[in-house]
Amino acid sequence: MESNEKKPKNKVIPIILAVVIIVGSIFGIREYIYYSKHEDTDDAQIDGDISPVVSRVGGYVDSILFEENQHVNQGQVLVKLDDRDYKIKLEQALAGQRGAAAGIGVNQAQITAVAANTSTAKANIEAARVKLDLANKDYARYANLVKDGSVTQQQFDQAKANKESAQAAYQAAKDQYNAAVQQVGSTRSQLAVTNTGVDQRQADVDFAKLQVSYTTVYSPASGIVSKKNIQKGQLVQAGQTLFSVVNDNSLYITANFKETQLEKIHTGAHVDIDIDAFPDEKVEGEVYNFSPATGAKFSLLPPDNATGNFVKVIQRVPVKIKIKANKELMERLRPGMSVNVSVSTEK
Repeated sequence: MESNEKKPKNKVIPIILAVVIIVGSIFGIREYIYYSKHEDTDDAQIDGDISPVVSRVGGYVDSILFEENQHVNQGQVLVKLDDRDYKIKLEQALAGQRGAAAGIGVNQAQITAVAANTSTAKANIEAARVKLDLANKDYARYANLVKDGSVTQQQFDQAKANKESAQAAYQAAKDQYNAAVQQVGSTRSQLAVTNTGVDQRQADVDFAKLQVSYTTVYSPASGIVSKKNIQKGQLVQAGQTLFSVVNDNSLYITANFKETQLEKIHTGAHVDIDIDAFPDEKVEGEVYNFSPATGAKFSLLPPDNATGNFVKVIQRVPVKIKIKANKELMERLRPGMSVNVSVSTEK
């Protein structure tokens, strides 16, 4: 005998499905609204200005005046190299400079002496000219007197010889004067050469002083010293990296967004930042600028899509983001830390 009673319907399952649908719809709507106004990426990290300190001269490390991971100030002396060799070279340059300066004094004295000789030679010309005038007049008188026999031929020949001798002396005096003038010019040219030598010696002194100054290594910026690659007594070469300084107040975020995300991102946009190392800290930021090329273009071997089989890959563009956080948190941040960023696309 069949029962006419109907089994009660199970209302729990429809209720659960309805709740799931409602919750899913709410979540989906919230996600849609959120992502329609934000662009997110987890391909981001904290960056900072890191200044490598390079030795400009070679030498043995005399003293190291800092500890690893110590905070230093700009201009603080951090390393001293043995400078004895460079100081000896400076003394040699100074000695060469003093010798060149003494040469200038000698040349100036020569110019004074030669100028005096020139004045004497000029006076000799005037004396020779007077004697030549007198000899010419005597010759003219004896030439007239010898015709009527008032003087002997011997006296006439003596007057002629005196005239020719005076002419030769006059010409010699002029030649001597010209030679003295040329010697003055030559000595002045030599002085100019000596002055050039002094300038060269001064350049040698300046260079030697610069080399001595390079034996003291200063901090290029205020920050934390890291990656110390030297020990006391070690021989370092010019161009060798000694350590690095992570600059204070230079931290920022480099976020690598897909190229398809860049359309709505603009400079000055608000950014929410989640730092993996400090998940409870609420940090904000601001989009500062965009890289002029994708990250792949700056790689050591950039891809060349013109060769081989082409497979399209979405490229990423580095975006620089300023960090807005309190001083205490900024002091705890380190370049290389991973972060998640969410950029508001609302203008």
